[in-house]
Amino acid sequence: MTAAVLDRLTKVYCRQAFDGALLWVTLDAPPGNVLDAEMIASLRRVVAEARQLPRLRLLAFVGAGKHFSYGASVEEHRPEQVREMLGAFHALFRDLIDADLPTAACVRGRCLGGGLELAAFCDRVVVEAGAALGQPEIKLGVFAPVGSLVLPWRCGAAGGELLLTGRTVDAEEAGALRLADQVCGAGEGVQAIERWTQEHLLPLSPSSLRLARRAARLEIHHRLRDGLAEVERLYLDDLMTTPDAREGIAAFLAKRPPIWSGA
Repeated sequence: MTAAVLDRLTKVYCRQAFDGALLWVTLDAPPGNVLDAEMIASLRRVVAEARQLPRLRLLAFVGAGKHFSYGASVEEHRPEQVREMLGAFHALFRDLIDADLPTAACVRGRCLGGGLELAAFCDRVVVEAGAALGQPEIKLGVFAPVGSLVLPWRCGAAGGELLLTGRTVDAEEAGALRLADQVCGAGEGVQAIERWTQEHLLPLSPSSLRLARRAARLEIHHRLRDGLAEVERLYLDDLMTTPDAREGIAAFLAKRPPIWSGA
């Protein structure tokens, strides 16, 4: 990537490996690596630049520090901010679809909410021992729009159960549910992805890989393109007009238990 692009990035760090065949994208805002507006904007710039790298075979995400990501910024879920935040977050996934780049996620520590949506979207998910993965949005009185489409694709009915309960799973259960494609020891995720890249992707044509990825994910990408607009409307026009959704966000920010009205 060019120095000019790197200079514009905030809360994201990039590193190339294998002579430009692998691009590591680090969510660089520890401890929680929260996916706020600044980080999302940087990630979209990275994806736009990565599309122009002719040797690139894999775009891999990892979190700085002990965790992958606590998820999207809850503060930016406030009624006056949520429409802009959700639009930008969903635009990132549309960018990733259009880029046709194979993707991977190295998951360590907490991988929650929007963090899990990003990881689960990837073509390959490597989860380290000790990780905790979940979509806890329902506990705040809301739901995960991207997760609602991606988790059932990855995990079948078990994905729906994770969305409805908001419970977290460890690395072993993530593997059993096919939420993880590979489970490895703590601290071994980066090396596992690099070994996989070296063994399986380096010998292949970068341009053919991108087309093969487009073909292999045709169904889920159609579902995402159509479904994202629908779940976004459901979230903004129906969910966010309810007292319970507003109460859940307010209670989380005030660090108190929510009081549900059922309305």
